[in-house]
Amino acid sequence: MAVNITSIKTSSNGAWQGDNPLDFAFPLLILQTILILAVSRSLAFLLKPLRQPKVIAEIVGGILLGPSAFGRNHHYMHRVFPKWSAPILESVASIGLLFFLFLVGLELDLSSIRRSGSRAFGIAAAGITLPFVCGIGVAFVLRSTVAGEDQVGYGQFIVFMGVALSITAFPVLARILAELKLLTTRVGETAMAAAAFNDVAAWILLALAVALAGDGSPLVSVWVMLSGLGFVGFMMLAVRPAMRWVAGRCSSEHDAVDEAYICLTLAGVMASGFLTDLIGIHAIFGAFVFGLTIPKGGAFAERLMERIEDFVSGLLLPLYFASSGLKTDVASIRGGKSWGLLALVITTACAGKILGTFAVAMMYMIPAREALVLGLLMNTKGLVELIVLNIGKEKKVSFFPLFFFWGGNIYNDRF
Repeated sequence: MAVNITSIKTSSNGAWQGDNPLDFAFPLLILQTILILAVSRSLAFLLKPLRQPKVIAEIVGGILLGPSAFGRNHHYMHRVFPKWSAPILESVASIGLLFFLFLVGLELDLSSIRRSGSRAFGIAAAGITLPFVCGIGVAFVLRSTVAGEDQVGYGQFIVFMGVALSITAFPVLARILAELKLLTTRVGETAMAAAAFNDVAAWILLALAVALAGDGSPLVSVWVMLSGLGFVGFMMLAVRPAMRWVAGRCSSEHDAVDEAYICLTLAGVMASGFLTDLIGIHAIFGAFVFGLTIPKGGAFAERLMERIEDFVSGLLLPLYFASSGLKTDVASIRGGKSWGLLALVITTACAGKILGTFAVAMMYMIPAREALVLGLLMNTKGLVELIVLNIGKEKKVSFFPLFFFWGGNIYNDRF
């Protein structure tokens, strides 16, 4: 049921006036944030001896707070995480994700991507080709097994399944590498560059699936690719020199960074995200590319990280990863048939990604251990798959009746 946004009120007049804060958007957002931070931080402390990154604790915390555990109490779920509050929570959290990918681009040296360019491109090509082919096989099985899937157009369903199984969760991978201090290592640089190539290709294929599903032309995917290349070219040729000038004005010789330059940079992150979303590629890639345009190692980059990192990583980003868990309902899996389909999709997605990446990495003379690590990193699944799923459901590319399998999680569309 659609939510009437105009009926949502921001703040209450207080309990003394007879208002319940949980009926208003802002105080409810505060409570949700407190709960998510408390649960995720507690889990991060418990998982620290196992050397698990915080993102695992944040997703598991969301699962516990969602319909799989605490949310089985319907009164709690409808009061603390009602449907109407989901767009508000996710919008605030998405800002955190946008700026986190900006910080990743800010920290990642563009020369490292150039160094691993051909190798990363080959790994990305293998990492998307084999899972995509496997996804075609899974599509055959699902169309003959899941009720309602035969109502979907064959071409777009195959493309959609291929994309869903072959895409890499770029923001989750970046978070894991950053927390494990692997972002600037050879493995980390190669994985990030390959994931970037992988996901750009996946978004183009997804645009093709959406075009096939609707009245649009398949040439839409070509326009997405050309527009994306034009955006990257504009950022590197026009914006990068401008940001180099800004960084020079904010060198260590100056006592402080002019507030106007900070505001200009923050606005640039938002504008870059808007442009890539307008193109048809997710906003996070615009923020990431904008981060790449800022000179590394200077006082300006260091001060930007000091001012943004703690607030984004400590407060906003956990909301985004927890929102994934809030959409997950483990109880949706019922019966041997459902468990069998779940095992099929997970096994196919993981095997295709890991084996494809491992084989090509070995061809590039990468040691076997690093090649296996690259395969596991490229197999990172998460919120990008949720984005793909949402697009598929909105465009009626997929009609999974109760749930969708993505990298081991069961997505419930209550939000």
